[in-house]
Amino acid sequence: MNSQLRRAVGTALATALGVTALAACGGESGGTGGQDGGGSTVTLVTHDSFAASEEVLKEFTEQTGYTVKVLKSGDAGTALNKEILTKGSPQGDVFFGVDNTLLSRALDNDLFTPYEAKGLDRVAAEFRLDGEKKRVTPVDTGDICVNYDREYFAERKLEPPRTFADLAEPAYKDLLVVENAATSSPGLGFLLGTVGAFGEDGWQDYWKKLRANGVKVVDGWEQAYNEEFSGSAGGKQSGAERPLVVSYASSPPVEVLYAEPQPEEAPTGVATGTCFRQIEFAGLLDGAKNEKGGKALIDFLVSTAFQEDMPLNMFVHPVVADAELPELFTEHGVVVEEPATVPPATIADKREQWVRSWSSLVLK
Repeated sequence: MNSQLRRAVGTALATALGVTALAACGGESGGTGGQDGGGSTVTLVTHDSFAASEEVLKEFTEQTGYTVKVLKSGDAGTALNKEILTKGSPQGDVFFGVDNTLLSRALDNDLFTPYEAKGLDRVAAEFRLDGEKKRVTPVDTGDICVNYDREYFAERKLEPPRTFADLAEPAYKDLLVVENAATSSPGLGFLLGTVGAFGEDGWQDYWKKLRANGVKVVDGWEQAYNEEFSGSAGGKQSGAERPLVVSYASSPPVEVLYAEPQPEEAPTGVATGTCFRQIEFAGLLDGAKNEKGGKALIDFLVSTAFQEDMPLNMFVHPVVADAELPELFTEHGVVVEEPATVPPATIADKREQWVRSWSSLVLK
C-alpha cells in the first residue's frame, strides 16, 4: 500500500513500491485488434506505481493485437478522484489501482461497466469484494506495514518495533514517518490498520499518542519512503533521518533486487504487527472508447503471464492460486499471518468520517 510499491536506483526502488514506474507501455499503434472504434490501442489509467515488463506487455499485444498505453494519474486516491470528475467521459478504457480502502467510492460513483473476466474463477473468493456484480476484478494483494532500517537499530542496540502499540513508546520518539491518510493509499491503509487494531473507540487515542511521540506526516509514499526513510536506497542518497516508515511487507525484496552487490539479507525489515491487508482491482470504465480492448486487457491482468510478472515489478502478491513467486520475492519478502482488517462495509460507511477525524487530530 503504498503509490509503493522512481528515479535511478532510488527511482527503481520507488518504481516497485509506489512512485514513477514505466511511463508508457508501447506506442500509439500496432496490431490488428480494436474493430469497435477504439483502434489498436487500449488505454490503462492507473496510479504512479503501476509497472510491468516490456515482455509481458508484448505478449498481450501478440495475443490480442492491442497495444497498451499507460496513463498515470498520481497516487491511488488522486487517480481515482480524477476519474470521478470525468466519469462518463473517461481518460481511458480500464482503471487499475483502486483498492479495498477506496473501492466503495468508485462503486458509489458508478465508474465501471460490469464485466466478468475470463479466468476470474481462478481468483480466491476472499478477494472478490464486489460479489456477483463483477464491476471490478481483483488483480493483486499485499500488506501495508511499517518498515524499519536494520542498520539504525543494530547500531543503537535497540529492538525495532513489532506492533502498533510499540510505535507509541518513548524509545521510538521522532522515528516514524507516515503518509497522509487523506491523500495516500498506504496512509489510508495504515489508518485503517489502527482502527482494526484499536477499534472505533480507541484509534483516536492511539493517534494522539503517536502525535505526541513525534510522528511525521508527508503527502505520499514517494516522499515518505524515498526521501524520509533512512533504510531505503533513495533515503540514503537524500540523507534521510527517519528509520521507520509506512510501506509494504514486500518492500525488502526491492532493496535487495536493485542493490549492487545484492546483500544476503535485506537492509530493511518489517514490523509484522503493524500490517493492513490491501487488495487492488481493475475495472472497465463506463464510457470507454475501446470497450473490446478493455475487456481483453482485464482478462490479461488475471492471466498467469501477468500475475507472475507482478511480484518483481510492482512487488505485490498474485491473486490467482497457481501463479508462481520468484525466489528473491519469497526469500526476502515477509508473509503476514494476521494482518489487521476492517470489514469492507464498515470502510464504506465510516471511511470519510475517519479521515476527517484523523486530519483534524493529526494535521491541525
